[in-house]
Amino acid sequence: MTAPSLVTLADVREAAAHIKGVAHRTPVLRSRTLDELVGAEVFVKCENFQRIGAFKFRGAYNAASRLSADQVARGIAAYSSGNHAQAVALAARELGTTAVILMPEDTPRSKREATAGYGAEIVTYDRYTGDRVAIGEALATDRGLALIPPYEHPHVIAGQGTAALELIEETGDLDALVVPVGGGGLIAGSATAAKGLRSATRVIGVEPENGDDTKRSLEAGRRISIPVPRTIADGQAADTPGELTFAVNRRLVDGIALVSDEQIRDAMRFAFERMKLVVEPSGASALAALLARRIDRLPRRVGVILSGGNIGAERFTEILGG
Repeated sequence: MTAPSLVTLADVREAAAHIKGVAHRTPVLRSRTLDELVGAEVFVKCENFQRIGAFKFRGAYNAASRLSADQVARGIAAYSSGNHAQAVALAARELGTTAVILMPEDTPRSKREATAGYGAEIVTYDRYTGDRVAIGEALATDRGLALIPPYEHPHVIAGQGTAALELIEETGDLDALVVPVGGGGLIAGSATAAKGLRSATRVIGVEPENGDDTKRSLEAGRRISIPVPRTIADGQAADTPGELTFAVNRRLVDGIALVSDEQIRDAMRFAFERMKLVVEPSGASALAALLARRIDRLPRRVGVILSGGNIGAERFTEILGG
């Protein structure tokens, strides 16, 4: 499948219509302090206010609601470190069916409890020794469930792109869009929306320094695998870009910036203290790249996606140093 046929601006717009009234249209915030520190007009898309606390509900619901009646009746499966897990669990509940979610054993407690709270059955595995794709596919096959992967699905990618579509609809043209990168679904959808609306918009992804699989892959022109990253940004602990997402991102993404765990901590602290926002580590990485000036030649009007805020009080305090 080639990138042009994978997902288009029309698909993102269709997804926006499909999730309207179910997913939240999240706010776009401004901060004079942030603008001064960064040297640009920054428009912050707050997906920490999305249902389940992250952008993932957009793609999960867009994909789940398109299943056949028979598939919905049999139930849905997914594998995820946390946010996609909650998104699929809630989507299943909205559709009146059940969900079985494969999660790493070391998933933050708040994400695991929230997933169970939406009614999902949780099956765990060791993320450092197990292949979640293989385990998840086997689980879905054995139980006869429809599998919705976290990013390797056109409807998921299109759904994630609705966050960027909303942002640009509200702010007007952006010179650059800065997006966190894990498996690549959010930036693939965001780049599709942004470039489809204005081809000159720079789309810049942000990864943790210890999880730079997409940066390496884009530089090599092929998918590169790395050891499973160890980073506070658990939602970005991907070891290989998705096949479908990489097909989009290699065409549309202009570059990848890297941030350290300490820079992510600083961004979380800034968001909390100056903007009164609670953001999880993965959700803060794009903001971290701006604050740490990790993006060269930053233009005047910049959009940034805070991708999620799913973090418990204890973990938040622990990360920020007590």
